[in-house]
Amino acid sequence: MENRIINNIKALGIDMISEAGSGHPGIVLGVASILYTLYSRHMNVSLNDSNWINRDRFVMSAGHGSALLYATLFMAGFDIKLDDLRKFRRAGSITPGHPEVGVTPGVDMSTGPLGQGFASAVGMALGEKILEERTKFPQKGKDVSLINYHVYCLASDGDLMEGISYEAASFAGTLNLDNLIVLYDSNNVSLDGDTSNTFIENVCGRFQAMGWYTDTVKNVSNVYEIDKAIEKAKKAGKPALIEFKTTIGEGSFLAGTHEVHGKVLEKDDIENIKRKLNMPNESFNYENDAMNVFKNMVIERGARKYEIWSRKYDDYVNEALGGDKSKINYLFDSRTPIDLTKEDWQFETNVKEATRVSNGYIMNKIAALIPNFIGGSADLSSSTKTYLRDFLDIADNHYEGRNIWFGVREHAMGAILNGLALTNFRVFGSTFLSFADYVKPAIRLSALMSLPVSYIFTHDAINIGQDGPTHQPIEQLAMLRSTPGLLVYRPADAREIVGCWNCMLNMNLPASLVLSRNEVPLLDHSSITNVIKGGYIVRKETTRLRGVIIATGSEVNTAINVANTLMRERNMDIRVVSMPCMELFLVQDESYRNEILPVGVKVVVIEAGSSFGWDQFVYNRNYLITVDNFGISGTKDEVLRYCNFDFETIKSRVEGLLK
Repeated sequence: MENRIINNIKALGIDMISEAGSGHPGIVLGVASILYTLYSRHMNVSLNDSNWINRDRFVMSAGHGSALLYATLFMAGFDIKLDDLRKFRRAGSITPGHPEVGVTPGVDMSTGPLGQGFASAVGMALGEKILEERTKFPQKGKDVSLINYHVYCLASDGDLMEGISYEAASFAGTLNLDNLIVLYDSNNVSLDGDTSNTFIENVCGRFQAMGWYTDTVKNVSNVYEIDKAIEKAKKAGKPALIEFKTTIGEGSFLAGTHEVHGKVLEKDDIENIKRKLNMPNESFNYENDAMNVFKNMVIERGARKYEIWSRKYDDYVNEALGGDKSKINYLFDSRTPIDLTKEDWQFETNVKEATRVSNGYIMNKIAALIPNFIGGSADLSSSTKTYLRDFLDIADNHYEGRNIWFGVREHAMGAILNGLALTNFRVFGSTFLSFADYVKPAIRLSALMSLPVSYIFTHDAINIGQDGPTHQPIEQLAMLRSTPGLLVYRPADAREIVGCWNCMLNMNLPASLVLSRNEVPLLDHSSITNVIKGGYIVRKETTRLRGVIIATGSEVNTAINVANTLMRERNMDIRVVSMPCMELFLVQDESYRNEILPVGVKVVVIEAGSSFGWDQFVYNRNYLITVDNFGISGTKDEVLRYCNFDFETIKSRVEGLLK
């Protein structure tokens, strides 16, 4: 019967790819037995409560294996219909080309870019460890907890070639995430050819060196061997990697070759495969009795586990929380309805302070208000000022803290944050703005999944000086703003930072908070509440309006000084608009936008970054006072002069444009 179930999964997967005219049959034929064993004997899920917080998680890091996953979930009884399999890779279907969370029942993460799923699975495993520590029963021993699930991840050779997987695996070993089990599809073939050309290291040896338990299964046709290996991994006391020596495209005429990786099989090969599987040569044929056996295995184990957990949940609420369920609402929903405008923010009006420093104070206050607010930096918290000083660090066997030491691992940091966000944490990670490119693939997935991850980037301008052009961000703001679904905030002072966080914490969207190293004053007319509008007036003209300057971040203070100087010296009355979030301003109604930027009035933009994206606000590019070339190593003043961004040059250009 087990072989029949596996053969049904294989046949359905091949039919899906054939019907769609695209897909990846190699992994379907090579890995079906592994996925069947995982779901039939190990995955604890509830088909009646797909969001059960104590369910096991599965991440298909090898996202090109989506047909295999959908066929397995269908046979296992998830809410996927045969017609959904027929519509594989079609517009509007729940079976997209690569897995997408929130689209297909049973899919825990959107995957496809290799390595991202692996690293996010590490984040999910860390999330479980933190929740397990937080929900231990009082006076019942250290191992009794409300939360105790496993995270499984299917990874390919390609996943493990990507550098992000190395970063994430090193992090997982350092924190001893023994609830994480990676199922490694080791078939020695990648898209272009044999991995002997590209990937020859001892993978198990590499993982052992990073503190992982490893095992190898050579016979993946033996369900008992697969089951035994997973069971041993669950008891290993370390994060575990099981190398399964598979044959890509097993049973196909192309078996063991790179041609079967992403090629639709010929009709005669499909007939050949189905004959070997003892399946009829009819498209989308499956055996009801085989499906019912598989489904009942998943349902019965899941229902039993769910019932036990439900009783435990009631006991925990009564014993640990005194009946107050609200104390653990964050376990079920990451949304944090909060109004930071009502908090007492005691900012000193006569002190200049870098916005990174102001943000550190604000974040510590937020952490005291929101229990699921956690994060860290890529070995830069002393520079980014994001350390939560009133809370503990997260470390091996000490998961009760809030501060995560990611190390110099920006790539993995972003993906780990995604995994934590999928576990209902409100997370942040920080590095320098010039290194935003290292985090970009994870940011893109945050936006695709609408995860409320806060990416904090400091050292936001060329005036950091002597570190040179490698550390002076130019194009990063434009890159971030070009990402759909990502809100980019660049506040001018402490009040605007509070306004940014108020937006970020009340919107279920990813965000980038961009902060300065250089000191800025608390502006006279900055506003917490106006940040939600994206842009607002911080210097209002009192006589005839000669023009408008739009600025962001620390350039807002520069713009105000330019406007005040030109009013004093040339009687030119200029409005200054702070635009902490371009995206939010552009979604305001037309009447508000015209009120802030009156039609027919000249507009100048001042920002210490690329001009890309600002053209929509000005008559022509002459009105963009931006930086479109890399800087140099030098003092702050030398770099500003080199980039034509010193005060006198800016003032002269504004005067010439608006006179």
